[in-house]
Amino acid sequence: MSLKEKTSEATLLDEKTLKQNEIILYNDNVNTFDHVIETLIYACDHTPEQAEQCSIIVHYKGKCAVKTGPYKELEPRCSMLQEAGLSAEIV
Repeated sequence: MSLKEKTSEATLLDEKTLKQNEIILYNDNVNTFDHVIETLIYACDHTPEQAEQCSIIVHYKGKCAVKTGPYKELEPRCSMLQEAGLSAEIV
């Protein structure tokens, strides 16, 4: 097995081991930009700029991945978003 093949195989193994989930935030016609931004700052530790960018993406695209990580770390964050009235799920 060549070095390139070993590297590719190791990379694939790492990708499987480090399976990351995402919190997807969906657009709605209820929440204001300010509420979404404040909630993303609080629940996902976003900077104000990150939160604003995500809220704009959600508004125009319908959804946005707002946080990536292991499921155990995302679950309480997603719950905070949902408790604040936002539509979010972990995928």
